[in-house]
Amino acid sequence: MDVLTKAQRRKAMQHIRGKDTSIEVKLRKALWHKGYRYRKNYKKLPGSPDIAITKYKIAIFCDSEFFHGKDFSEKKEKIQNGTHGDYWVNKIDANIERDLRTDKDLASLGWTVLHFWGGEINKNLDECVKTVEEEIFKKKIEGDK
Repeated sequence: MDVLTKAQRRKAMQHIRGKDTSIEVKLRKALWHKGYRYRKNYKKLPGSPDIAITKYKIAIFCDSEFFHGKDFSEKKEKIQNGTHGDYWVNKIDANIERDLRTDKDLASLGWTVLHFWGGEINKNLDECVKTVEEEIFKKKIEGDK
């Protein structure tokens, strides 16, 4: 296992982006190609969703597995025992709590919230797009009532 120096680790961490990540861009391009228009990193909403389809009030978040705690209960001990374990466990716990608060806030404003994991977008992009299309269809049906 390669051990990074402090400077190398710092440089690697500085390159982690908060917006316009590869998974966001991939999903956005697929939705745009299908004719869906959206706002990206929509600051008028809680949590600034990565993709906000304002016409149908659908907020989409493209979450990385590590930072947003996919299977965190199973991985927590391993992360705890790793480098700066306390820091990462606290950070991921806080991210999970913030995500839940954001989802509640958006739901209270009448928005549908969708979360996709990065691996899900990379491996099953068509399924992710289909999920969004199903939500749009539901919203259209609700609007016709």
